[in-house]
Amino acid sequence: MPPRKLSETPGNVAKPATISEVALLAGVSVGTASKALNGRGSLRAETRQRVLSAAEQLGFQPNRAAVTLNSGRTYTVGMITTDTIGRFSIPLLMGAEDALGAGEMSVFLCDARDDPIREQYYLRTLLSRRVDGIIVTGRRTQARPPIGAALPIPVVYAFISSADPHDCSVVPDEAGGARKAVDHLLATGRRRVAHITGPEHHHSATVRAAAAAGRLAEDGLDLVGAPMFGEWSEAWGRQAARILLGADTAFDAVFCGSDQIARGVADALQAAGRRVPGDVALVGFDNWDVMALACQPPLTSVDMELETLGRTAADLLLAAINGEPSPGRHTSPGRLVIRDSTA
Repeated sequence: MPPRKLSETPGNVAKPATISEVALLAGVSVGTASKALNGRGSLRAETRQRVLSAAEQLGFQPNRAAVTLNSGRTYTVGMITTDTIGRFSIPLLMGAEDALGAGEMSVFLCDARDDPIREQYYLRTLLSRRVDGIIVTGRRTQARPPIGAALPIPVVYAFISSADPHDCSVVPDEAGGARKAVDHLLATGRRRVAHITGPEHHHSATVRAAAAAGRLAEDGLDLVGAPMFGEWSEAWGRQAARILLGADTAFDAVFCGSDQIARGVADALQAAGRRVPGDVALVGFDNWDVMALACQPPLTSVDMELETLGRTAADLLLAAINGEPSPGRHTSPGRLVIRDSTA
């Protein structure tokens, strides 16, 4: 007779299978079955597998309240973000959920809206819900003060970093991304590279500019003029390109600090009769589909791989929850997505 997935009761009313039934089918004690299902204890691999197979055959679903009571864990994680539009936090959340979902953990997303009072309220709320850990993220990569001191649960900072070097932070390798952009431009024969980017006080703008200049210097080259700092906008891209064209300085490539800037640069170059990429190769940063694919021609861009970064942050948080923290700053590599603007 094939194993049944539900226990039968009088009147043909079904009830969920119990751990006792799992143990009986597997030929082990209830205690051994519990250890196998919860990943605890020193069991032989074949015993653990026999219990898991029995649970699958019976359609056994563990009682989450009982698991929480026995393990002291709630299988929930909080995520606090200051990225109100979700440009960076949403792909990061998707990656984190991929990793956490494999462990049957749920995520509470809290939008602090750059408000310290709201942020502390959400922190207290998450702690009161006894979450197992917290991921803190935002829309800028520079270091921020720790969200709290001596917290009873692990915290991982993702995309942003903590100013405390003992905290665990995962950040995109922006310098590495800028170097990949310049590597590509050099490989396509470009030697006169200009750089247009965001505000000079912005961490990402200065890191990307310094890395681009440093990579060119390795080949005995300089940027065309100084890095042009401005806004993260298409309008600034158009304005900066007109300034660059008006300076009557030869350039055959422009590396931009964001895709928005690059799209504005593309518009201004074409309006001035410069062909992209025939006369000027163009590279952006972020690989934001809304901008990169709408650009004419489609834009080569550096992708920070935010979903991968989110998965890494979640993996580090899970390890910390399990007693294996990894303090310090970790970098997550990006990749260059090549499209027609440099072909």
